[in-house]
Amino acid sequence: MKKKSLVSILTLSMAISLLSGCGGGSAKKNDGSTTGNSANKTTETSDGEVVEITFMGWEASPLETKAVEDGIAEFEKQNPNIKVNYTPAGKGGSDYNAKMIASAAAGSLPDVLFVASDTYRDMVARGAIEDLTDMFDSELSFNDYIESSKQIMEVDGRVYGLHSCTVSPIAYYNKDVFDAAGIKYPSADPADSWTIEEFRDIAKKLTTDDIYGCYGLENVADTLNAQLLSNNGKRYNDDYTKSIINSPENKEVLKIIKEIRTVDKSMPDATTLDSVGMTSKQMLQTGKVAILIDGSWSMQELADTGMNVGIAPMPSYARVTTTGQAHVHSISKTSKHKEEAWKFLKFLAGYDYLGAVCHTGLWMPNRISFYEEENWDKWMNPDIHGEDYKLMLNYFKNAEVDPSALQKTAKGRDIVIEETDMYFKQDQDLNQTLENIDRRINEAIQENLEDMK
Repeated sequence: MKKKSLVSILTLSMAISLLSGCGGGSAKKNDGSTTGNSANKTTETSDGEVVEITFMGWEASPLETKAVEDGIAEFEKQNPNIKVNYTPAGKGGSDYNAKMIASAAAGSLPDVLFVASDTYRDMVARGAIEDLTDMFDSELSFNDYIESSKQIMEVDGRVYGLHSCTVSPIAYYNKDVFDAAGIKYPSADPADSWTIEEFRDIAKKLTTDDIYGCYGLENVADTLNAQLLSNNGKRYNDDYTKSIINSPENKEVLKIIKEIRTVDKSMPDATTLDSVGMTSKQMLQTGKVAILIDGSWSMQELADTGMNVGIAPMPSYARVTTTGQAHVHSISKTSKHKEEAWKFLKFLAGYDYLGAVCHTGLWMPNRISFYEEENWDKWMNPDIHGEDYKLMLNYFKNAEVDPSALQKTAKGRDIVIEETDMYFKQDQDLNQTLENIDRRINEAIQENLEDMK
């Protein structure tokens, strides 16, 4: 499909974080429980033939799994001739990616699957997932997707998966800690949001013997790329064939992040959380951390705690921005039930599913129509999405695509994590760190390109 024909391609969504473990579908019984039967099959009922399709994702949290299962129940209610056998395959990550690629090579992928954004192009190049462009053109609108979603879904003018949603790194803060310190809340309005200098000063003021001012800036998977882009740094060249992280703009960001922990003493590292036996969200909830930089999906979990939490944009460097990305929903090339799988993908993109999951605070919509005020009540939850959230809607809608979603090797994220850990935690030289990242990622890109020939 040529670029201009993309004007009418699609409509859908979802995402978090990564993947893990590849297994077969799990057949849901009438009582909602599951069995281990993963085979595609049909079952005769009094109403006729029921087609069963397998669906594989990951379990980022029990709340996410429940949201997916609730959506499947609604789809089956609307489509009694289709049964969806869902398998949440582990927590996600590089293990899932590797096993998914192995399953693709063996021709044993499920009918429908989550594909992490950083693995999507790899799966397309391997010919493992179905080209959906013609169906998109006839039934959906590509122009209803936000820009970051368009960039993720489109590969050489074609679309092979429906972007599930969008998620972005943002700042959460414990209002009670701010109140006790007599410090004004940060603005949720991106036009008036805090700079990294202001953020750093506030974090120092909030830090005491019992409280850390902030946490999460070192979290590569969720927050680092947004900070680099904010400082006009780049991760890759224009066609994503070369890593170019070793730049003055990116060095400045990494230097500031480390100074917040080592010079300001305002931020713990992950080993501190391990030693006290708390997650970062628990540290925020209990007031041990005043500000948490984390993914937007954490709104659901934090809202469930009942804590007095506020939200704000990421602290900005040269400009105010965040990143947007999420996994795509794809149909395997080997699926024998593509018509039913496509019907399921369309459902996953609509208000009955995407709107319901956004209502929980887990995800954010990636379709422009969802951001129009007359549609807010179809997915917003007043117990979660308050006035501060509404001020940030354009911030989410206009987020820049996360560079990791467009990279040509799924190894890129792990390489950055490994090398920045050496810098942040073991004092590896910054120049050496960035040189290592560029060298290792460029080697992985070339290896992957050779594999695709």
